[in-house]
Amino acid sequence: MQKPNPKQSEPVLGRRRFLAATGGGFGALALAHMLGSESFAEDRARGPRPNWPRGGMHHPAKATRVVQLFMSGAASQCDTFDYKPLLVARNGEKFDPGGKVELFQSQPGDVMASPWRFRQHGGCGRYVSDLLPHLAQRVDDIAFLPAMVSKSNVHGPATFMQNTGFVLPGFPSMGAWVSYGLGGMSESLPTFVVLPDARGFPPNGPANWGAGFLPAAHQGTMVRPSARNPIHDLFPVPEAGLDPAAQSEGLLLLNQLNHDYASTRPDDSRLSARVASYELAARLQLSAPEVLDIASESHAVRALYGLDEPITADFGRNCLIARRLLERGVRFVQVWSGADNGFPRRNWDSHEDLARDHLDMGTSMDRPTAALLIDLKARGLLDETIVIWTTEFGRMPCSQGSKGRDHNPFAFTSWLAGGGIKGGVMHGKSDEWSFRTAENETTCYDLHATVLHLLGVDHTRLTYKHNGIDRRLTDVHGRVISEILA
Repeated sequence: MQKPNPKQSEPVLGRRRFLAATGGGFGALALAHMLGSESFAEDRARGPRPNWPRGGMHHPAKATRVVQLFMSGAASQCDTFDYKPLLVARNGEKFDPGGKVELFQSQPGDVMASPWRFRQHGGCGRYVSDLLPHLAQRVDDIAFLPAMVSKSNVHGPATFMQNTGFVLPGFPSMGAWVSYGLGGMSESLPTFVVLPDARGFPPNGPANWGAGFLPAAHQGTMVRPSARNPIHDLFPVPEAGLDPAAQSEGLLLLNQLNHDYASTRPDDSRLSARVASYELAARLQLSAPEVLDIASESHAVRALYGLDEPITADFGRNCLIARRLLERGVRFVQVWSGADNGFPRRNWDSHEDLARDHLDMGTSMDRPTAALLIDLKARGLLDETIVIWTTEFGRMPCSQGSKGRDHNPFAFTSWLAGGGIKGGVMHGKSDEWSFRTAENETTCYDLHATVLHLLGVDHTRLTYKHNGIDRRLTDVHGRVISEILA
């Protein structure tokens, strides 16, 4: 159900004309936004809006914002949150769960116990491995989903599936759907921000946070807090030698050319999204330096996130920036742990030596993630924020070679905490090996439906017509996981 956009027919004063009139450069462009109404470009870039009830929601929301922590490369469930005594009892024996064992790049090895001991924690008595001592202290805030499954055991398609609901490219990410359905909460910051791993991109790169067939303005804005230029091309280089008067005249001409071009192509959102991104960039010139400047954070907070330790500094900085973005009105933040394959390993894809590689990845992630939960809770933000921890699939309970684990799409663990989530609970169960699901199998569709529900959105009614099909994030699947709702 689409509503026509009444502002597409004629030009308005907008920021560029205001800029030309004042001759004020990008600062004036941002000021014009603060003083004026929505621009032609921004209104077009968002595209036709869903036919929402008042307030943009189908029912009262339990949360207003989301932070998703994605473990790229496939974090092992049987070495983190899914304790199986049978792996200890049968360690080194032939792995024989009955039936065919399908692996990605190897033959089944022997049963392999975790290198880390599992212990019970919290009032709920949840088992967590010693790899994650800080998260182990937060289990009473967390709802675990140990019966997650994927349709693919290949990193690229499986990563797409957890982000977009499809194993094929070209579909919008969850953050893009949330941006499209609910819009932003800040005038000066993007609705959807992505903080990639400092070492590089995950498989598929920026397509994981793309807008797909939704209006292009809903794609994630990438920020690299540890880079020299956290946001590419946000500020002009000094060598450009821009003349303010010439810039104003050029922008006035460009505004007219853009309007003339867009008026003949009403269904193409790319130009409008590009223009809107420049207008957002003008506002970011004022807001980004402040939100990315963590010098104002206390020593205690910086230490909480692990910024004082090299192994936790990068992911800790990203988690701290995520909290600063959320409290300033960004609706959806995605934080990545792990980049594409490299040697030595720089992700969770532990084929060769799980004890070595998961030790690095787990240690770098554990303290900052626990800190994010603690910090959000202390600031009164956790009740309004959904925290998602996920990965593309799990790993096998048997060995690959002698020290690694191969891919396992048949059972893995995700968890949620925060707004509307019941802490200290578990929904679903894997079998005695942590090989396949045994009870209440859960998919990305169910997780996505639950997140949208907590944001006040019915996942079956958030649709966008593409190629004659009313597409949605959950395809034709998904149910709200009511068992983990508070």
